[in-house]
Amino acid sequence: MRRARIALVLVLTVAAIVAVSALPALASPPARSALYRAFRTPSGLIGCYYATGPTFLRCDTQYETRFSGKRRCDGDYGQAFGMTARGRAGALCVGDTALDARSPVLAYGRTKRYGPYTCTSRTSGLTCTNRGRHGWTLSKQRQRLF
Repeated sequence: MRRARIALVLVLTVAAIVAVSALPALASPPARSALYRAFRTPSGLIGCYYATGPTFLRCDTQYETRFSGKRRCDGDYGQAFGMTARGRAGALCVGDTALDARSPVLAYGRTKRYGPYTCTSRTSGLTCTNRGRHGWTLSKQRQRLF
């Protein structure tokens, strides 16, 4: 009986080591077939990225929003927003950021398509929509999800 327990503990320990050693592979960058495009507003106050595999659009603000801190989470809630190709947009709980000063700028007055998403940059804010006509308008003064 005791040997069976020792054997079970040994098997579980080896399984745990194998599982932990696989974590770096899970955190590695997307496969070559996946796409990643980052951009930011001219003010630098909003940074976004579009990714495939799965298809997703995320935009983060450099300022607090009306959603900031409204939910408890293990990261920061309410300064990041995300949506799928057709689903509703929502505030996210994140521990990283999409803000990157090296990202290309989506100039004011310009509209650009990122897969199923369309984003328009204006001095009044950034509006992004998906194929389901859901999305957001983000500015320092106002944040609207639709």
